[in-house]
Amino acid sequence: MPLLRRSLLSLAVTSLTALATLSGPQAFAQETIKIGLVTALSGQSARAGEAITRGMAVAIDEINAKGGLLGGRKLELVRRDDEGNPAKGVVAARELIYKEKVAVLFGGLDTPVSMAIVPIANQEKVPFMGPWAAGTPITKNGANPNFAFRVSAVDEIVNKAMLQYAQKTFKAAKPAMILVDNPWGESNEKGLVAALAAKNMQAAGIEKFDGNAVDVVPQLTKLKAAGADTLFLVGNVGPSAQVVKSLDRMGWKVPVVSHWGPAGGRFTELAGPNAKSVHFVQTYSFFGKQTPVGEKVLAALKAKYPDIKGPDDVTPAVGVANAYDAVQLSALAIAQAGSTQGDAVRQGFYKIGRYEGLIKTYDKPFTDQVHDAVTENDYVWAQFIDNKILPVAP
Repeated sequence: MPLLRRSLLSLAVTSLTALATLSGPQAFAQETIKIGLVTALSGQSARAGEAITRGMAVAIDEINAKGGLLGGRKLELVRRDDEGNPAKGVVAARELIYKEKVAVLFGGLDTPVSMAIVPIANQEKVPFMGPWAAGTPITKNGANPNFAFRVSAVDEIVNKAMLQYAQKTFKAAKPAMILVDNPWGESNEKGLVAALAAKNMQAAGIEKFDGNAVDVVPQLTKLKAAGADTLFLVGNVGPSAQVVKSLDRMGWKVPVVSHWGPAGGRFTELAGPNAKSVHFVQTYSFFGKQTPVGEKVLAALKAKYPDIKGPDDVTPAVGVANAYDAVQLSALAIAQAGSTQGDAVRQGFYKIGRYEGLIKTYDKPFTDQVHDAVTENDYVWAQFIDNKILPVAP
């Protein structure tokens, strides 16, 4: 019996040692760090959702090729389609948070969807990263602590840039607003009114329209009668296209200075030949001389996606660029945290120092008061030429 006991004890010790080995650093290194994405992957804005996906995927490939994070753990992208619908976005976000247990949740295109998701992220203490939606309240949401970060345009900053561009390019003296009637339109109305007031100006008129409207002539007729010499347009692909087609029906050739909604999908197809008359904001362009990071990312896109032959195939470029930088900064936050625990990662964003990114070189991009990494100095202007998004010629 003593011999049998010793044999059983030896076997037990061996088994426990093997189990400890399997559940130790080697097994831990095999566990992926999941990064979630909720965005429009179908519908009129699917192209933008795909651009965000590609930017994230190239960054994840690069990080994984360097050995991953936290001692060898690889990043894994998990996507869900919100179809541009806030209710579906909430369902998708809950699944990614509770079931997939993502370390960082990326929002997608639409401000209403992101604004529906952010309260859940704050409640569950999961960092939220916005690579597209520009609504000011997404990051300035009043939560303390605030888990929402962004590498993208911000309405209140874009609005100042829209006014500056309209004055410089079109000598605008009586600009008017045509805005989609949703939280994104509301965010921009507030920002544009403030930007005008700062220059002792006021809008010639402010009109709103439903995102599903097929005729905006009545609203535009009021703005024309008010003497508008420039239109500030805010709407995603479909709504913006309807504004352009309504202008065509009226025969009103007025300069249109837009937020970046038209860049998100099949705008030229839906808007027709005058799509080229819309000037819209961007955060990045792959045209012209590129930085070493730009050359590296473009080469990676060509290698990974056969349809990308050159800069004009990276469209919309902002989706790729914002998402690429956002993943890299999120990875730095996780590395600073030394953990995937939500609050530690949130604080990790504040510890990021200097990072040479695609859009720019970031230097302490986030603080506990500033959760937006892109500033008013980081925008470029573009238009559609031959169905390609090209920088506006100087």
